[in-house]
Order: sequence, then structure tokens, then C-alpha cells
Amino acid sequence: MPVSFVRRVEDFVCERCGQAVAGDGYTNHCPACLWSKHVDIAPGDRAAGCGGLMEPVDVESRAGGYRILHRCVQCGAEKWNQAAPQDDFEQILAVARASGNRKLGL
Repeated sequence: MPVSFVRRVEDFVCERCGQAVAGDGYTNHCPACLWSKHVDIAPGDRAAGCGGLMEPVDVESRAGGYRILHRCVQCGAEKWNQAAPQDDFEQILAVARASGNRKLGL
């Protein structure tokens, strides 16, 4: 049975950089540093028991924007998340550069 999206409006303080983030129900990462937290199995379900921080490790350009690949530093789980308009674009570029360098073996 498919799991549907559960919208949760939650404010939080980023555990990576300390930024206070006002959630809008779709917020799944810090707009300042782009890090996330491993709390969901399906978006919004809060069913993941891990709770590890999720590092932004890759960026893809998509029609209408970008998406960010997050990898949990605790368990290794990976999830793609849509970049948000309020995300720091310099951070998005930094993640893209770093992932390109890793792909090239630099």
C-alpha cells in the first residue's frame, strides 16, 4: 500500500550550523547549510529511528530547479530532496562542485 505525504509545519534549529529555520510543511533541510536530519522513511512520516544528520552530497539540475542528495552520516541512507527558493545558492554550488570533484577522483 503506497504511503502518502504527510505535511508537517515544524520550526527547528539546524543541528549542523545552528540556524533557526521556520518550517512551511515542506521544509526538509536547513536553507543555510543544506544539511538535513534522518527522521522520515516516507516524506513527513517521522518513522525513521536513526535521527542521524544527513550531509548534502550531490546536486542535480531538474526542470524548474535543483534537487539535493542527502546521505545520512550515521546509517548511510540516501534521499533526494527538492531545493527550496530560500536555499543558499552558493551552498548549492559548493555541493555541486564537491560532488563533481569526487566523481572525477579529485
